[in-house]
Amino acid sequence: MESMLREIRKLTGIRAIGLPPSLFADVAPKVLVSWRQRAAVESPSHLRRRSDEAAVTLLSALLVEREREVTDSLVDLLLATVHRIGARAEQKVTNELINAFKRVSGKENILFAIAEASLAVPDGEVREVIFPAVRGGKQTLKELVHEYKTNGPMYRRTVQTTLTASYTNHYRKGLIELLSVLEFRSNNSAHRPVIDALGLVQRYAKAGNTTYYPLGESAPEHRGTRGQWAELVHRADKHGRRRIVRMVYEVSTFQALREQLRCKEVWVAGAGRWRNPDEDLPADFEARRSEHYGELRKPLDAAVFITPLRQEMEQALTDLDEALPELDWVEVTERKAGAIRFTAPEAQEEPRNLRRVKNEVSRRWNAVPLIDMLKEAVLRTGCLKAVASVAGSGHLSTEVLAKRTMLAIYAYGTNTGIRSVASGTHGHTEEEIRYARHRYLTPETARQIAVEIANATFAARDAGLWGAGSTAVASDSTHFRSWDQNLFTEWHSRYGGRGILVYWHVERGSVVVHSQTLRASASEVAAMVEGAIRHGTTMSVEGNYVDSHGQSEIDFGVTRLLNVDLLPRIKQINRVRLYRPNAGEAGAYPNLQAALTRPIRWDVIDANYDQIIKYATAIRTGTASTEALLSRFTRAASHPAYQAMLEIGRAQRTCFVARYLRDRQPQREIEEGLNVVESWNAANAVIYYSKGGEISTNRREEVEMAALCLRILQASLVYVNTLMLQAVLAEPAWAGLLGPADRRGLTPLFWNHVRPYGEVRLDMSSRLDLAAGRLGVSPSGSGRA
Repeated sequence: MESMLREIRKLTGIRAIGLPPSLFADVAPKVLVSWRQRAAVESPSHLRRRSDEAAVTLLSALLVEREREVTDSLVDLLLATVHRIGARAEQKVTNELINAFKRVSGKENILFAIAEASLAVPDGEVREVIFPAVRGGKQTLKELVHEYKTNGPMYRRTVQTTLTASYTNHYRKGLIELLSVLEFRSNNSAHRPVIDALGLVQRYAKAGNTTYYPLGESAPEHRGTRGQWAELVHRADKHGRRRIVRMVYEVSTFQALREQLRCKEVWVAGAGRWRNPDEDLPADFEARRSEHYGELRKPLDAAVFITPLRQEMEQALTDLDEALPELDWVEVTERKAGAIRFTAPEAQEEPRNLRRVKNEVSRRWNAVPLIDMLKEAVLRTGCLKAVASVAGSGHLSTEVLAKRTMLAIYAYGTNTGIRSVASGTHGHTEEEIRYARHRYLTPETARQIAVEIANATFAARDAGLWGAGSTAVASDSTHFRSWDQNLFTEWHSRYGGRGILVYWHVERGSVVVHSQTLRASASEVAAMVEGAIRHGTTMSVEGNYVDSHGQSEIDFGVTRLLNVDLLPRIKQINRVRLYRPNAGEAGAYPNLQAALTRPIRWDVIDANYDQIIKYATAIRTGTASTEALLSRFTRAASHPAYQAMLEIGRAQRTCFVARYLRDRQPQREIEEGLNVVESWNAANAVIYYSKGGEISTNRREEVEMAALCLRILQASLVYVNTLMLQAVLAEPAWAGLLGPADRRGLTPLFWNHVRPYGEVRLDMSSRLDLAAGRLGVSPSGSGRA
């Protein structure tokens, strides 16, 4: 509530300045973002040195962008608050019922005993006849009545009543104030009743303690007032007239609003992510249709797209059907637990000599400070050219800026903080490091630094040692605890605590190519797609390994359109259903009958082909965030493009599962890829060690900066380790030790020779001797700063 009211005050303050909504309508979004960043990093004294026109332009850009962000934050808070009201009501009622509930067994015997005792003494008192006939007496009968009341509609009605009370006594104030600052709209007349209902709620927001809306007032009926809420919304007053209960109507309206906002059937004027969904799609799609189809490598004719996909399904199912009798790790039969019985691959041979190689690295470069690894990566790659001042030309020398930037990255990436880092041996004060961080190190520059180090790692690799460049990445999330008052912080049911997620994309050689900071409730499907197509490195991503929670039917559909091969580990593969490619072929694939389901609806794909290409183009070109675009594709929505995308996803998943079950090789590849991400997550705890790994800030940009600097430190670790391993294995005596299992398990992601703790000493005049592979340092002679 406090966060919501604070954000409302921010939005009201921004709007009080009175900037026209179309002020920057003809300015490219990237230019507007750069102006905003420039205004954000400049101090008031720097802004005063500018001309009035320049200063007003930069500050206006800052306000316009902040207005969008604050509006988005308020919509997020609305969704979270309405969800929280319902979730806490259910939890409260459930806990009360569990505490009071004792399951009564032997109900038939109790009924018989009561009937027998009643017939034996029909004129007796209940206390004297019925109670003694039941084991446990009166208490057992109480528990029996309680059990009856807690089953069926009574439970739901109790939850709804508790929810309404919680809304009225606490949450209503903030939600009603939201209605005064957010303007809800819809492009579909079918959802107009919810918007009209919000108008009614706002008109009577200060009507006092009235139970009902006035007689004659028309209350729009919508999805929320029907079904299970109908009995509570409508009630007969003391005169027997059917009336609408005001508070219950408000609660049901906010719940309906939440469902329609989530799939963007209702949108918010002036928002960014929650704006008009039509603005998310490319405006030039009709004029450049052929070009957009060509960029996606998709034919203009839907039939030409459908035919190879259908043929691929037929071939995959045929191959599995024919091979199934010979496969000892998979069985398809009718069973309650699921038709498919699958046995995971056996463990592969353990590498025997990798420990010796890592010990040799530790012997040659013992206890290397993590700050020195960062320094070596920066000097060798020249990545700090990305740290160009977004506020114009600066007065700091290149070397001073490089040192202060590295100290800021180390402070954020280890979570020790700038104050602790400033106490080290390097000659820079806390104020100087903070100034460099604020003015020069923006999230965009930090992201570019990480990309440059990743590209340098790819370029430095010895193909004879590491093999040909990989085209597949593995992606997964890491949970970081963070302060509760951060708008980004949410409770995560799987990890069991409050915090945020950082979603990583790591290639097979342990190089991170992308990272994103997410809410706990954010879609990992959207994050996977975003990282696979917009990673920014020189790597060509053609495949993506994900765990079960990172895939869905819609995900298979989107990645098929974007030419990325989705490679998930499906934990409940026994319950997966294989779709048929053709109707009217009930006898096809006889060995797979128990796992087969209905045919793919190719006509739905054909009818909406142009629309789904339009959405795929929007994701590819970035006209809106992937999460904003995919939010329309939820099961609560009846969007035709969603149905078509689902059918494509079902066809693609059928092809994948058929190949996966038939061949052990993709099974092992997926496990190996996901193991890389698990190792990456283990390294997070080693590097981001301070304050117990908790993100101790309430500012969203600071949260994002912490994740990006952690990414930079790990990328530097992998880069320097790659060079160290190559220096050791360049010697024939060491290279000859590696067998096939050792080469398969070789990774530059290890840290037994690294010292992430202790005093921070940054000496730019000394360098790690990586080329010769000897212990010690060499004078700085090469490398670019």
